[in-house]
Amino acid sequence: MKNKLNIGVVFGGQSGEHEVSRVSAYNVLGVIDRDKYNVITIGISKQGKWFLYAGDTEKIKDGSWEQDQVNLIADFSIFAHPEIAKIDVFFPVLHGPMGEDGTIQGVFEMLNKPYVGCGVLSSAVGMDKVFSKIMFQSVGIPTGKYIYFRENDWKRDFNAKIEESERELGYPIFVKPANMGSSVGISKAHDRSELIVAINEAFIYDNKLILEAFVKGREIECAVLEVGDVIRASVPGEVIPSKEFYDYEAKYSATEDSKVVIPAELSPEVTEKVRNYAIKAFEAIEGSGLTRVDFFVTEDNGILINEVNTLPGFTNISMYPKMWEVTGIGYIELVDLIIASAKRKRTITN
Repeated sequence: MKNKLNIGVVFGGQSGEHEVSRVSAYNVLGVIDRDKYNVITIGISKQGKWFLYAGDTEKIKDGSWEQDQVNLIADFSIFAHPEIAKIDVFFPVLHGPMGEDGTIQGVFEMLNKPYVGCGVLSSAVGMDKVFSKIMFQSVGIPTGKYIYFRENDWKRDFNAKIEESERELGYPIFVKPANMGSSVGISKAHDRSELIVAINEAFIYDNKLILEAFVKGREIECAVLEVGDVIRASVPGEVIPSKEFYDYEAKYSATEDSKVVIPAELSPEVTEKVRNYAIKAFEAIEGSGLTRVDFFVTEDNGILINEVNTLPGFTNISMYPKMWEVTGIGYIELVDLIIASAKRKRTITN
């Protein structure tokens, strides 16, 4: 048998999606084929401290891994430690800023190592809801109405920003941090007082916000997978939120009963268009490896792209693996294909 690949699974991170990352990593570590891969596990605390971790994966899921001092190595250099040096492929299971936005991808590039997922540029563009919408529009993928502004703009003249929001978008308005996922920091404002609260809440997570007009439509998602030169789109799935919109609690709380329907009940024509748009969006941000693309489908079968997620969740309820399972690729095979897709995104020759 060939030598096993050494896979460096990275989890945790400094973003508001730290807990989701841990659960995703727990699921990936539970299915990764140990006959094919040696696994080196690297945890990042909420404070940004890196650890080599060799303990029980159950402790990753519940967050107690950081107290498992026997199985932690805290003082090491990612550029010099032999465990890091022997990694063949990095598998970041990270969500949100400092994990999905090109920052850690830049570290992998500096280490001269292949890694799963999108590169520095595509990760940064995909993470930023404003720049990604600009790219989607540039290739002809329809988006909903939106405006954006920064915290300095808000502080300078918040009345002007409120009036612009009301004039351009009308109520209700969705207020989102420009760089965040898992619906963290997102609110739906029905009037001016709610809008002010929502904006101040969102600025906790980012200094740039995107405000979007309400779209009356079904929430449809599609998974994209690239292996070699082949880009594939899964069957679409539909999210039916348990709450007014699909916020963090509706996604992850055990007390909520949001539903997913896979495949989504769409006409063959709309299904095909969603899949084509998903691949087109992936190409627009110069994606690689994997991405989940989220859409709205309106009552008249209009399709509007919402956003992309370049490192989608891998929890037991996450849409990305579920859509591929229905398409015909099980979780274990999917992880194999994702690892096979890993590469360096830049080649530098002297």
